[in-house]
Amino acid sequence: MEPALATCDAILEAHRDALGRDYTAYRNHVQRVVRLALSQLPAGGELQKQVEIAGAFHDLAIWTHGTFDYIGPSADLARTYLAAHALDEWEQTVTAMIEWHHGMRPRPQGSPEEVFRRADWTDVTLGLRHWDFPRTEYRALLRRWPDAGFHRRLVQLGLRNLARHPFRPLPMFRW
Repeated sequence: MEPALATCDAILEAHRDALGRDYTAYRNHVQRVVRLALSQLPAGGELQKQVEIAGAFHDLAIWTHGTFDYIGPSADLARTYLAAHALDEWEQTVTAMIEWHHGMRPRPQGSPEEVFRRADWTDVTLGLRHWDFPRTEYRALLRRWPDAGFHRRLVQLGLRNLARHPFRPLPMFRW
């Protein structure tokens, strides 16, 4: 049976208005990334909730702040959430997953931020780059949580950002 991601869903629901017509597309992306990451990490407990929180916030500032330079603002949204829920001790783990999810270099093997980074890259590349995630597992996630225009929207937003900032078209990447 597929685990419910209640924390993740509650966060996304709280930001439904900011996400607007992209709500389903973003929610489905988050569902795929979080489920891929959780398939490679110890089941349940605090770490699952940390991954859910990082997943919900990792790209959210694209919509809440209207920027393609969203890593810092997304991490700030997560910090605010953690403080409001008396979960400050999770800040380092949650923000590391957010801050490094577009990292171009690997993080420590097996660390939550590396597993999360690989999960996000797997989904952003539609499974072309999949590391240890079986392609059949990714395809099943994509059937259960369809793209719903997510990748098309990323291209649109990326082109808009390129027009506005031609010398810094992809500010979210970390070298």
